[in-house]
Amino acid sequence: MPYTKRRRLVRTAVAIALGATTLAACGSESADSDTESGPASLTYWTWTPGMDKVVDLWNKGPGKKDRITVTVKKQASGDTLVTKILTAHKAGKAPDLVQAEYQALPTLVSNDALADISKTVGEAEDKFADGVWQQTTLGTDAVYAVPQDIGPMMFYYREDLFKEYGLTVPTTWDEFAEIARKLKKAAPGKDLTTFSANDSGLFAGLAQQAGAKWWTTSGDQWKVSINDAATRKVAKFWGGLVKEGAIDNQPMYTPAWNKALNTGKQIAWVSAVWAPGTLTTAAPDTKGKWAMAPLPQWSASDNSTGSWGGSSTAVTTDSKHRAAAAKFAAWLNTDGKALNALAKESGIYPAASNAQTSGAFLKPPAYFANQADFYTKAADIAETTAPAAWGPNVNVAYTTFKDAFGAAAKSKSDFGAALDEMQADTVADMKKQGFEVAE
Repeated sequence: MPYTKRRRLVRTAVAIALGATTLAACGSESADSDTESGPASLTYWTWTPGMDKVVDLWNKGPGKKDRITVTVKKQASGDTLVTKILTAHKAGKAPDLVQAEYQALPTLVSNDALADISKTVGEAEDKFADGVWQQTTLGTDAVYAVPQDIGPMMFYYREDLFKEYGLTVPTTWDEFAEIARKLKKAAPGKDLTTFSANDSGLFAGLAQQAGAKWWTTSGDQWKVSINDAATRKVAKFWGGLVKEGAIDNQPMYTPAWNKALNTGKQIAWVSAVWAPGTLTTAAPDTKGKWAMAPLPQWSASDNSTGSWGGSSTAVTTDSKHRAAAAKFAAWLNTDGKALNALAKESGIYPAASNAQTSGAFLKPPAYFANQADFYTKAADIAETTAPAAWGPNVNVAYTTFKDAFGAAAKSKSDFGAALDEMQADTVADMKKQGFEVAE
């Protein structure tokens, strides 16, 4: 594989973070090679429910033929798992395979915990939307994971109440704002939606759709642009709606929020493809009354969406059977039987494009039985996923978001100042960790 200038720059930035001059395995030419021959027994750390049943299909089929056995070890998700992986890696005892959220990949790569598996899984690229695959390459020639599930963002609305109040489904964010105002004028006790400062992933996805690139590399340095023009536009838009009272400013996933959805006090929700499962629990009395549409766009000519959630399957640098592990990762996330089992046993929305309108996705979710083309429309939306740019300390940025935006939403004050605080805290933390950050 060509050792391009772009790749050298990214590896240099990673090396600076580690206080090292070179990385022996991270993105190296030998990363796909097994260090041992013969049968392989692999361990896979994952939080996905029902994964053991999916892995059984491998162990009794392709794995048996290739003498590659995989054992599932159930783990916690989020930052807890990232910390556990890094701790194990420092001792040279990380498992062969790990499930990793896309935003966690830069942290794991910068700590040399993930192997470049491009030689083994590179042919799988055409199975995924460009914006999805890009999240596993970090903008380099390397491939650090295979996409597993994704959360393309969409607009959900109460079809019956939109009709009752004479509202049209917004195709642009300007229309969204006008509809919010129109509803508030017609029914002061209702809200189109809420801005939830508890959900940093939602805000990140909205910024992604607007074209934000929060972390990039510049020369041999990291560049942090959380308060770039695209994100400022998003922050100003939502902050303005909160300040004027056109939408609510309460957090989601609370009893009060559930009640608002279930009673029709809140009649729309900017969410992701996994929303039907949440609505089933949060608003059971409104089953069959909701519909899904593409996310509003910043201009009528745009056609993109952001991501909220999603994870991948990665191979660690500690694995003695990297090629075998990569082969399993590719099978798990591209094989038809595996993807059907993941949908059935784990309830995931697959990252592989060909699986999004087959098998378990031939019929709409039960909650959306009234929208027969739900998954056909979802697959079309998923193809428009905008590229994301994650960095090595997403957790710090997200924590500051909750604090700064939480205070701003509560007081209905300037979201721009909260965004600047998010930028400053993220940069300060990166410098503290030893990263070179471009000013």
